[in-house]
Amino acid sequence: MPQPALTSAKLPLRTRKPDAAKVLAIFLMIVTTLYFGKEVVLPITLALLLAFILAPLVNLLTRWRLGRVPSVLLGVIFALGVIVAAGSVIGAQIANLTDDLPQYTKTIQTKVEKIKHSTTGQLAKWADKLGPQLKPDAGPAAPDQVQQGQTPTLVTPAPQQPPKETPFAIFSRYVSNILSPLATIGIIFVVTIFALLQREDLRNRLIRLVGSDDLHHTTVAIDDGGRRLTRYFLAQLTINTVFGIVVGVGLLVIGVPNPVLWGILSGLLRFVPYVGSPLSAVLPIVLAAAIEPGWSMAIWTSAFYAVVELLTAQAVEPMVYGTHTGLSPFSVVVSAIFWSWLWGPAGLLLSTPLTLILVVIGRHARQLEFLDVLLGDRPPLTPVEAFHQRLLAGDPDEALDQAETALKEISLSAYYDEVAVAGLRRAAADVRRNAVDHQQLKDMKEAIDSLIASLETHEDKQPAAKREDKETVLGDDDDGLRPHQDPESLAPGGGHPEPRVLCVAGPGPFDEAATAMLAQLLDKHGIGARTIHHTEVSRRHVGTLDVTGIGMACICYLDPGASLASARYLGQRLRHRLPKEAPLVIGLWPSDDPELSPDKIAGHIGADHFASCLKEAVDICVEVARRANP
Repeated sequence: MPQPALTSAKLPLRTRKPDAAKVLAIFLMIVTTLYFGKEVVLPITLALLLAFILAPLVNLLTRWRLGRVPSVLLGVIFALGVIVAAGSVIGAQIANLTDDLPQYTKTIQTKVEKIKHSTTGQLAKWADKLGPQLKPDAGPAAPDQVQQGQTPTLVTPAPQQPPKETPFAIFSRYVSNILSPLATIGIIFVVTIFALLQREDLRNRLIRLVGSDDLHHTTVAIDDGGRRLTRYFLAQLTINTVFGIVVGVGLLVIGVPNPVLWGILSGLLRFVPYVGSPLSAVLPIVLAAAIEPGWSMAIWTSAFYAVVELLTAQAVEPMVYGTHTGLSPFSVVVSAIFWSWLWGPAGLLLSTPLTLILVVIGRHARQLEFLDVLLGDRPPLTPVEAFHQRLLAGDPDEALDQAETALKEISLSAYYDEVAVAGLRRAAADVRRNAVDHQQLKDMKEAIDSLIASLETHEDKQPAAKREDKETVLGDDDDGLRPHQDPESLAPGGGHPEPRVLCVAGPGPFDEAATAMLAQLLDKHGIGARTIHHTEVSRRHVGTLDVTGIGMACICYLDPGASLASARYLGQRLRHRLPKEAPLVIGLWPSDDPELSPDKIAGHIGADHFASCLKEAVDICVEVARRANP
């Protein structure tokens, strides 16, 4: 089931965290109810899942104007007919298989004896050659055995015969064994009928129970969840059915007996995550080995199963579900263990759909978001949060790995703007509230410097795989270069770019890092840049500032509200030092304060241009360079 890629802006707002003790108590109560109420809860769960599967068929029949009740009854009768037909075929195939079972058993025993003769038989010969060296000395015989010359025999008591059952007890046992599954099947289909008939009423009751105060959000959540679950169940049912048909036809061609039986079992066992497909291949392979004296049929059967499963898992399922189903591989394994412990084999079959239901609930219910975090396949941290966390840990290697993964989807300037600079702003906020000590701040600066240096080899352009649709994981919609623009043509002389843009870092703890990113991007666009610290534009040192060859200047501040006054005075000093024709660009990350609008900031500082991100600053510099070098 494909899931849309999410950025931090698309994540739902979480305003209140659930109480841990309350959640744990509710979880234990639910698990206890599910465990001890298995006889009641399991049939209802199966009925509801069957209702999800039959809902599209019932809707189709309803659109044909058959009426709700006839449509539901026809859909349930169709499902019951399929189950009865499959069970009858399985029973007939097993009966047919048991007739030839002695012959197959004899062939298997012969092959086992050959294998034992070629392995353990050789080991026994080697042991016999070593002889007495490996045999321990026999202990002294018992005195009575020496005198009598024979070993004592053990007298075992005669086994007691179990009491004979009465005819009524035998009849009751067999009737209970037959009636119990029939009663369970009856409960499942009765609940399915009522769930399909009262579907809208059940939906309205669920809306009333979950959240009638926000009808829009609750309705969207329930409709979206139902649609996703129905699509997933139908897709899984279709894939496994086709898988079983392909297996049956392939085994028929190979010559394995009872191919219909193995096809049905393969389709059913494939509902079991991970281990279902290997288990479905064991019996056909063993049977293929029991048919003929050689091993060719068993080898062909093994290869056939491996190829079909590989194509299904790596080609068909990603095409149908998307790149992922919404569940993490770890959660699939853990849920299979949990539901198997809770409900046995039935829980193993239902583990994946039940876990998927929990993930869908967690994505829409704020109080149950932890279900999506624990079981879903969405990254637990947004790219910005992951960058910030790696920065706090002082780990440039993992940060570089995350960056290279993102750069497969977006351009370098988009990564800097949407991930790195946003993460640096979070880190700057940590510094302002004294949550970071001096050594940790030093490690963070070294980590970001190392990351920027490692990304020097990456071009600032949209990856080739994403240029057509322009829609990426982080929402970038430009490749950083204008159409038909040659970056090298912007550099004076056409060779290595000379320093023409003076990039001035603000006084913030990570303004130098943002300035280094800007200089790197400008260099990749053929515009030379030189970075300086804000102290070089101080009143004491601004007179000695070298501005030879500088065509424009750009001041970089990560926090627009922290030091507007210092930015204004820094811009004034820089303006007096720069050539008159050199424009001044102020680069500030946008603030939530409405008073700090771009026009107000640029006018307050006296800048010619305002850039709210690195890409915008690069575009401004490219445009100025284009006008200067037509």
